[in-house]
Amino acid sequence: MAKQDYYETLGVAKNASDAEIKKAFKRLAMKHHPDRNPDDDKAEEKFKVAKEAYDILSDAQKRAAYDQFGHAGVDQSAGGGFGGAAAGGNFSDVFGDVFSDIFGGSRGGGGQRAYRGSDLRYRLDLDLEDAVSGSTVKIKVPSMSACGECDGSGARKGSSPSTCATCGGHGQVRMQQGFFSVQQTCPRCHGTGKMISDPCGKCHGKGRIQETKTLSVKVPAGVDVGDRIRLSGEGEAGENGGPPGDLYVEINVKPHSIFTREDSNLHSEVPISFVTAALGGELEVPTLSGKVKLKIPAETQSGSVFRLRGKGVKQVRGGATGDLMCRVMVETPVKLTGQQKDLLNQFQSSLDEKHTHHSPKASSWIDGVKSFVDKIKF
Repeated sequence: MAKQDYYETLGVAKNASDAEIKKAFKRLAMKHHPDRNPDDDKAEEKFKVAKEAYDILSDAQKRAAYDQFGHAGVDQSAGGGFGGAAAGGNFSDVFGDVFSDIFGGSRGGGGQRAYRGSDLRYRLDLDLEDAVSGSTVKIKVPSMSACGECDGSGARKGSSPSTCATCGGHGQVRMQQGFFSVQQTCPRCHGTGKMISDPCGKCHGKGRIQETKTLSVKVPAGVDVGDRIRLSGEGEAGENGGPPGDLYVEINVKPHSIFTREDSNLHSEVPISFVTAALGGELEVPTLSGKVKLKIPAETQSGSVFRLRGKGVKQVRGGATGDLMCRVMVETPVKLTGQQKDLLNQFQSSLDEKHTHHSPKASSWIDGVKSFVDKIKF
């Protein structure tokens, strides 16, 4: 009987990526695995066929031979397609290898289950200047690291763990209850598949110890509150030889005394005197790249905003550099002397109330109030 095309078996295209092939096999294996279909010969056969297709297509050399010569190119090298896994019928090992990422671990040597280390999170407080320009920061992170005394094995130097006699090193035991077969974590070794009779004196058999490590974090220019920097492999050490987790550095930008940030723009309030607002003038204002001159035109009103182009932030994801928005606030003078008060009174008297062009906003506001009051019926 002619074999079905391996790509058709998995339901993928001939140009499918390795990830797509693995995903397709997982789906079929979950559906047809013998442990999920006891006493179903058809399901077992479908699982074998899918596993045979996956063995060929997941191997770059075998896949190339199959693409060029078909089944004839891989029958000999593949050992009949399914090889020892089908002949031995050790489906639990096959299932565990493929679905290790679903259950949070993978199988190490001798059938022991290896677990990936936990991811860690670190909050990094930055000044606005460092967040905008970028910097390299050293941080200290407490984490579980592999024990250097026993190289993470948990056994005293010179000895080694022994295989758990209860589960045979698999970390799982199967219990039969009538028609049902239940697989659960081994109660003796707690899923590790090994027993340590002579534990390491430093980690007490855990294989990991609490340490504080110093890391250099390269902060790219333009980061903002909530951005994350991933340091691969800098999380906690895995168990039983499993890979370490990752460290996620979360950015927090501290409040600044002069500037506030909104996306790529910076905002700043600039106090000016009554005289400068009335007559105009020029003053120096700070930016993150140094001081610049800001021209204030005559008759500037409090709250007016002046834009300094290109004095903002270039965001970490690219795009044009933002602007600095300067909002001028007219500051009322305080602690006046008697002479200064007299001068202001003279100035106020010089403003003829009949000529409203001196205070156009006040005049329009008064007109609005009068119109509003006239409409009210008492």
